[in-house]
Amino acid sequence: MTLKMKMIAAASLIALAAGVALPGPAAALDAKQKEEFGAFIKEYLLANPEIMLEVQEALTSKQRAKQQETAQAAIADNKKAIFNSDYDIALGNPDGDVTIVEFFDYNCGYCKRAMSDMDDILAKDKNVRFVLKELPILGPDSLAAHKVSAAFRVIAPEKYGDFHRALLGAEERATEETAIAVAAKLGVTEAQLREKMDDGPYDASVREAYTLANELGITGTPSYVVGNEAVFGAVGAPEIEQKVANMRACGKTVC
Repeated sequence: MTLKMKMIAAASLIALAAGVALPGPAAALDAKQKEEFGAFIKEYLLANPEIMLEVQEALTSKQRAKQQETAQAAIADNKKAIFNSDYDIALGNPDGDVTIVEFFDYNCGYCKRAMSDMDDILAKDKNVRFVLKELPILGPDSLAAHKVSAAFRVIAPEKYGDFHRALLGAEERATEETAIAVAAKLGVTEAQLREKMDDGPYDASVREAYTLANELGITGTPSYVVGNEAVFGAVGAPEIEQKVANMRACGKTVC
């Protein structure tokens, strides 16, 4: 292999590690040169396989940056729907200086485990407003449970926090039946729920949640919005608390 080809191959490897696409210099090579070019790259990668980890890390970083850029634009365009929707209920301090929004599904195992994060934050920080935004994406049972929940929120909004914790914290799968049973224990009868469910209070709320999730780039639950940032996955209370602290310190999740 000529020095020029080695330089081209080295540049290609550097670009690969950085996640950058190079214009195709290989198009100017003949068949033998292309074979040598490929052999050199293969030999280098076999001798230095760790570079593939660097490539993956660079790609992941680039994808996350793009995802966050999209999410930040969506947050700026949908502040009222995200933080002050008429369909949502906030736990904690209704006048809190920082709002945390959680998108969740009643049948999401990660959401069940993350419920303790919410409770830890609310127990330690009395100036946080925590908005629960239902995103039923895990099948018909999740949607059916959401329909009951939406009716319950209208009938007994002051008990919604208890309903949420009981249904999300249950070991069994959330369904229409289990949601109705939880509501009954909190004093709301099936007849009351059925009457309110016939009004379809869930239609507009679930459409709004799906639309917001799509614009924010949310593909799974739980996902959060804190200030100017979307947070994807069950990242744990400490990370969310740090973002809240940063919001207070500099008005952004990262100071």
